[in-house]
Amino acid sequence: MSWVALRMLIGDRTKYLGIIFGIAFATLLMAQQISIFVGIISRTGSQVKDVRDADIWVMDANTRFVDEVPPLPESDLQRVRGVPGVAWAVKMYKGQVTCRLESGQYRSTVLFGLDDNSLVGAPQQMLEGNAEDLKLPDAVIVDKAGYEYMWKDEPIRLGRTFELNDHRAVLVGVCKVSPPFFSYPVLYTRYSQAEKFVPHDRNLMSYILAKPQPDVSAEEVCRRIEDLNRNETHRKLAALTQRQFFWKTLKYFLGSTGIPVNFGITITLGFIVGVAIAGQTFYLFTVENLKQFGALKAMGVHNTRILGMIVLQALVVGAVGFGIGAGLTAGFFETTSNITALAGLGMLPETMLGVGGAVLFIVLLASVVSARRVLFLEPAVVFRG
Repeated sequence: MSWVALRMLIGDRTKYLGIIFGIAFATLLMAQQISIFVGIISRTGSQVKDVRDADIWVMDANTRFVDEVPPLPESDLQRVRGVPGVAWAVKMYKGQVTCRLESGQYRSTVLFGLDDNSLVGAPQQMLEGNAEDLKLPDAVIVDKAGYEYMWKDEPIRLGRTFELNDHRAVLVGVCKVSPPFFSYPVLYTRYSQAEKFVPHDRNLMSYILAKPQPDVSAEEVCRRIEDLNRNETHRKLAALTQRQFFWKTLKYFLGSTGIPVNFGITITLGFIVGVAIAGQTFYLFTVENLKQFGALKAMGVHNTRILGMIVLQALVVGAVGFGIGAGLTAGFFETTSNITALAGLGMLPETMLGVGGAVLFIVLLASVVSARRVLFLEPAVVFRG
């Protein structure tokens, strides 16, 4: 019976290809949009992930995400260093600053000020130059995408000079970082240099980066740091592990922006398109083959076997359509992998697993709806004119 079911399915090539096209298009639309959504939303915490040499981020307790940074007084650094279990703690600046290029054009950038001695938080992957060159006077490192944005269509050349807050900055390196959520160039410099590059403020320190001692967990050290809040004479501090801070930033963007809604609409439309095209076409295919199913029932084939034939047909077109759609999605990301704006976006196993489950639901729903006409079909319909 399985062979008969497949022959019936492939025999009507127009509807067979129509069902496959509908499922493939729905797979492509859902997989592409979900992958782009996951990639974009993960960019919101990319600058947290890039700091690999510190396990703990200490910040003002009112901080909601990585880009909203109430400044901390320098005294908080000493308080954190005095917490039992803290191996070391250093300060970091993060903020936006406008730079003026040699051509006179202006660019908004994200500036990181790293601890002068340890350079904790420095980029891990250098394309040109060395992270230690940040210890040179007026030294700045920029990410590759930022370099292309600031000096479009120009080859990488170290030694370029530009201005930050009317102070001279010298490009000493180009690095590769995780793609940021906002398309601003990412600059790195020493903390003492950042004090010159940004407008003067009473407090400059954005974060305190810390490392726990080997015999103490990061979560326990975070709890001890937050216990400092019991002293009401100081402002309240929040201490989070890298993973906790990453997810806190993601949750902020998920709950406070329209990104999930917009992508959710597109993903839902892809699912509806798949249900509509596959369901309608498969239903018409089944209706046009009612006489064949009736003949099988007249020969004594039970409804259970008929239902199995219909489900087999649905699973075959679902598997072929899903495979084509997944291949098209992979081809899209492979083709666009060299485009800076789409860097870091790609298919995830979890995404394809979820899309595969949605496609399975689509084809099973189409088969169940189609099977109703067959299950209640009278075998005598075969002998009617």
